[in-house]
Amino acid sequence: MTVKSTETTASSVTDATRRAVQEFLDARMAEDVDRLVAIFADEVDWLLAENPAVPWIRPRSTGAECAAQFTELAAHTVAEDARASVDTMLVDGTDAVLMGHLSGTVRATGKSFEGPFALRLTVEQGRITRHHLYENSVSIAEACTP
Repeated sequence: MTVKSTETTASSVTDATRRAVQEFLDARMAEDVDRLVAIFADEVDWLLAENPAVPWIRPRSTGAECAAQFTELAAHTVAEDARASVDTMLVDGTDAVLMGHLSGTVRATGKSFEGPFALRLTVEQGRITRHHLYENSVSIAEACTP
């Protein structure tokens, strides 16, 4: 009986994580910064390889700073050329990993970037507490360089 209860609890945690990740993706697609601020925890373990050539990539730690990254990205890229697809989403307990492909064009240079990505998210109490993004930073830096 204890095993079933533990399995049910683990399943409900996984389901809650999946719902929060879907809410994040929906808010991201809608470019709804207020919803993103609400989805991110007050303090976030943010990891995105520092890249001085890329204006929207910088250290962040608060929910508001994390949500602002999406506004900054939109300001520096051509909206019509932005593409992101999620090919795989794995969810286990409080952790989720999304894998896919992204591409875009940097507004200032007119150069494009593209490549695969992996995003690790952790959701606790319905809010994202970890956001680790692994992407083709070389392609993005080259697109930002005149």
